[in-house]
Amino acid sequence: INYESLHKIDNLPYDMLIVDEAHTLGAFPKPSKRAKDIKDIVKKYNPYLCLMSGTPTPESYSQMYHQVFGIPSNPFSKHTSFYKFAREYVQVRQRKINSNYVNDYSRGMKKILDEMKPYTISFTQKEAGFVNEINEEIMWVEMNNTTYVLAERLKKDRVVEGNDNTILGDTPAKLMQKLHQLYSGTVKFESGDSITIDRTKAEFIKDYFRNQKIAIFYKFREEYKALKSVFKDTLCNTLEEFSNTDKNIALQIVSGREGISLREADAIVYYNIDFSATSYWQSRDRMTTKDRVNSKVYWIFSKHGIEKDIYRAVIKKKDYTVTHFKRDLLTLY
Repeated sequence: INYESLHKIDNLPYDMLIVDEAHTLGAFPKPSKRAKDIKDIVKKYNPYLCLMSGTPTPESYSQMYHQVFGIPSNPFSKHTSFYKFAREYVQVRQRKINSNYVNDYSRGMKKILDEMKPYTISFTQKEAGFVNEINEEIMWVEMNNTTYVLAERLKKDRVVEGNDNTILGDTPAKLMQKLHQLYSGTVKFESGDSITIDRTKAEFIKDYFRNQKIAIFYKFREEYKALKSVFKDTLCNTLEEFSNTDKNIALQIVSGREGISLREADAIVYYNIDFSATSYWQSRDRMTTKDRVNSKVYWIFSKHGIEKDIYRAVIKKKDYTVTHFKRDLLTLY
């Protein structure tokens, strides 16, 4: 059963509950609905629990607390809340967001994993029989001049006004988001409407990978429209159609990064890159099977864009944040 359907369970006549992609329970400082649902099931039916993840703490050791807080015998059970847990296991810092200071609980200590060792069985992919090697290549494209003109105006003035719509980058977070969109050829206006302003990336992908069956990951919804306008009927967005036809597939990065296999693909191609380190490490592994020896992953980056800066962060298992962006913005001028 999927996580979204857990509330439908009326009776659980099973001895064991296997929780795949368990790191998705790890939100903090407050537990996610998913984590609370699992906790409720354990409390009601008392099954054994097996947590499975290829990346148990992809962004912070603090993610471990809510993965196991529903298990009565977990090693942190004496701490009845994340905040009490943090007093012992987290180096809490103050972080300024706009004009306010908030607690940053992301610096979980390594002793969190030490506490989990008696309950953990670890296998590398090699130990599990996988020998696949992922080879990555960055490909650079020159976007249309209009894209760069709009980006430069937005960086300088923090706003671009048209006859009917406005592009606003009046805060660092908004500016980061808008530039991320623009450098891949789309933009979402303040009105909520979005348009494709540059199909260069989509056209490049179609031309370069013309004789291959590829899986394309995109970030923003408008990017799928750009791809569809170029690929037309040779592009689908369902695994069933991808598996049973010669069509290529386009998937949104976050929704496609877990729980699917793209083994039919000759290569994975990224139209854009996500800010999340989790997205990077999980989505690039979607072609891995025991039979495959090599997987090819291509990143399509715009010249002078911010994708390269995001890439530098996520390959080090760090999310790309506004703090990174404000530092990197100086190099974009």
